[in-house]
Amino acid sequence: MRVGIDVGGTKTLAVAVDDGGRVVATDRRATGRGAEAVVDGICAAVHAVLGDAPPGPVGVGMPGQVSPGGVVRHALNLGIGSVDLAEAVGARIGVRPVVENDVRAAAVGAAALLPATDSLAYLNLGTGVAAGIVRAGMPWRGARGAAGEIGHLSVDPAGPVCPCGQRGCIEALAGGAGVAARWGKPSPLPVAEVFDCADAGDPLARSLRADLVRGVAAAVQALVLTADVELVVLGGGVSRLGERVFAPVRTALRAAASGSAFLASLDLAERLAPVPAGEPVGAVGAALLAGSPVGVAPGL
Repeated sequence: MRVGIDVGGTKTLAVAVDDGGRVVATDRRATGRGAEAVVDGICAAVHAVLGDAPPGPVGVGMPGQVSPGGVVRHALNLGIGSVDLAEAVGARIGVRPVVENDVRAAAVGAAALLPATDSLAYLNLGTGVAAGIVRAGMPWRGARGAAGEIGHLSVDPAGPVCPCGQRGCIEALAGGAGVAARWGKPSPLPVAEVFDCADAGDPLARSLRADLVRGVAAAVQALVLTADVELVVLGGGVSRLGERVFAPVRTALRAAASGSAFLASLDLAERLAPVPAGEPVGAVGAALLAGSPVGVAPGL
């Protein structure tokens, strides 16, 4: 069996996938903070899904910048500056894992679960905004591992300041942290609260919601124009608002295309799709990448 682990800011989710591509075991646990705690959680999750079975190929999806050799850098929400995760985990479980950026791993999982799609971008709308791009099962990493960092594309030079130092980045407009900071009110679900208050007529909430929709629409347009993917799949926490996000984003894409025959020919709104419901795409993608030395994920 292949094991895939999706390490997030709050939870670590592991799955065991058999040769037929079926998820046969899962484990969910809180993510610790710091390199040692993260490694402990990964190793415990591997043992939990395998039981007494010997470890087979293992894949790990991690936030941050991930080198081809499995070194993770700048996973700041996990308290990690730099760690050779492949080495640390391999020494504990006896198998050196394949380590990939978490959004790219999720893109591989989404592509495998939508097998009629040859090319796909997975747009993760969470605390931040980033995309993973997959073509023919292979994640596109780019020359320096930065492919898909769509969140730091500035679409409004007069917009809010982004943590990266620019103004009006897609992440500043549509990322959960950016929305929460501009909302300025304590809430366990700030984006959902903003949408609720916008529905009730609150002017600040309506402005923030409009900016979020504008940011997501800009990300979809940029991904199609640069990579010409067949689908842009929305995932992450913000996407759980469902049609409350999808409907206005499609409207914004159609409005942008109404004045351009070129954009209209691209069918931008029709390329937008939700993540497969209830599927652990990040963990499944990591499992599919496990044991694939050139990073090609077999289909399910």
